[in-house]
Parts: sequence; C-alpha cells; structure tokens
Amino acid sequence: QHEVEVVSVFRYRDRPFFDPGPRVRLRSLVDMRRHSSGYEGGDPEHALPARVFPRGDGRFPQYSPLTDRRIGEDLRTTAADVVIGTRPGLNAHIARQTRRGPARVGQEHLTLATHPARLKLMLRGTYPRLDAVTTVTEADARDYRRILRLPGVRIEALPNSVPEPDVRPADGTGKWVVAAGRLAPAKRYDVLIRAFARVVAERPDWGLRIYGSGREREKLRLLI
Repeated sequence: QHEVEVVSVFRYRDRPFFDPGPRVRLRSLVDMRRHSSGYEGGDPEHALPARVFPRGDGRFPQYSPLTDRRIGEDLRTTAADVVIGTRPGLNAHIARQTRRGPARVGQEHLTLATHPARLKLMLRGTYPRLDAVTTVTEADARDYRRILRLPGVRIEALPNSVPEPDVRPADGTGKWVVAAGRLAPAKRYDVLIRAFARVVAERPDWGLRIYGSGREREKLRLLI
C-alpha cells in the first residue's frame, strides 16, 4: 500500500537473487559487476577506508569514501517519507546524512549483545538522531532501551516475517527438528549438529533437517 524503493549500496548481479516484484523499484549506488562497462570497484576512492560508515560494523572493509559520498548524496536528496536502514553502519548514515523531513528508522537484524564495544559506543552517540529502531526479538528491544537509553527514539520488536505456507500444517506426529537459513558461520549450525548428536543418542527415533545453502555446506556435511 506504499510506494517502495530499495536502494542497494552495491550491485554485484545483473538480476537480484530475490525478485522484488513489479511494484518495487530497485537501484544501486556503486556498480561492482566486473563485466559491466560501469564497473566502479577499481575506483581509487574505493580503495580508501570509509569515514562515515563506522569501523565497528563488521562490513566496514567493504565501504569507502566513494560509498560514503554516494550514500550521503542519496540521503540528502531523497523524496521518501520514510527511510529505513538494514544494518548498524547504514543506520549511522541515515542518522547523520538524511535530509530534514523523512522519518528515520534503523533495523537491527543481529543483537546488541553480539556487537563489539566500539560499535555500541557509536550507536549510543548516533541512534538518538533516529525516530525508531526495530529489533527481531522483545529481549533485544529491552536491551536497547535499558543499555543504550535512546531518549525520544521508539524501539519496537518486529519478528522476522515468513510467507504464508502453501502446504498443510504438520499433524504433530513427526519427530523432526527443523532449521533453515544461510549455511554461514554466524548461524552456528555446527553447534546444532553437535547438540543433536547427543540428543539422538538418547532418542534415536528423532531426526534433524537443515534447509539452506552457503559456503559452510560441505564443512557441515563432513561434521554430520
């Protein structure tokens, strides 16, 4: 029910992995497609460390004065009513560089407890300029309210959404533990597998199903 535009900082693919649909505009700020005539990955400005994107964010090495400038230009000229960031580093850009007028919202997809102290310090100094912060759990929302103490900033938990299932619900008789997501180190499927090995030793009629793809796939298969 809104006009939606997704602004990607980097473009690596000709087509996005997920199709946003015909009603969502999609554009990028820096072209990283090596086969493209507009490739900008070799720009000398992109070889330098970012000054606006915070060092405490784990994606800091990907950013540069080039991305600082492109993001800043876009935020200073946006016609949007609401601007939403998707990680701490981009939320910092939104807090510092968005023109007056739009509501500024910062999304948190990880947890405050897992952020390094350096990043927490940046959040405490920058996030008061936001209008709202969303977390994926109520517990993390409580941490943001209690630890960061952001006056005037609305902090709400918005759980990750899932599409409506197109299969019948389980009848409750299947003995399965199910996990789904990126097969990446941050998801700690190795912990799940080791834990389940102890469970199935006592309850051999149970099974574990892991759905997903990623660079940890073969490593996890060997562990299994």
